[in-house]
Amino acid sequence: MNKNEIIAKLSLVEHIEGGYFREIYRSDATIDTERKGNDRNLLTSIYYMLTDDRPLDCFHRNKSDIIHYFHGGHPITYLIVEPNGKLSKFKLGFDVTQGQVPQLLVSSGCWKAAILEEGEFGLLGEAVAPGFDYQDMELAQPDSFRANFPSLWEELSPYIKQ
Repeated sequence: MNKNEIIAKLSLVEHIEGGYFREIYRSDATIDTERKGNDRNLLTSIYYMLTDDRPLDCFHRNKSDIIHYFHGGHPITYLIVEPNGKLSKFKLGFDVTQGQVPQLLVSSGCWKAAILEEGEFGLLGEAVAPGFDYQDMELAQPDSFRANFPSLWEELSPYIKQ
């Protein structure tokens, strides 16, 4: 299958961070959060796909832990910046002999970007706990990102939505 067939079969739509997605699960069970009066679903899950025409998931961070699962296509590179400024790089894919990982945890509060560096598409699944809420997602702003991580700016600025 090609990217357009997968987008159609999975009913994916463009995501504000880049790529395509579709929420496939949102639990009915909820949990109290620090935001009084606004309980959160325990778990959400999405399909997420980067393509050769939308190859970048721009830097952002979430208030929940997210596990990324590789489903198919070409590997996707993840750049993760911890709050203390430590940069880590991971390749999400199936070829563990080449250092790829089939699943990856990105902890809450870490900045992350994902890049499809080659190929037509990379298809992932993501599980978010507590469940995803747009109020809990922050896109990196160039000025504040540069101020917080000046030594990383030159390397990471291409992955920040301008």
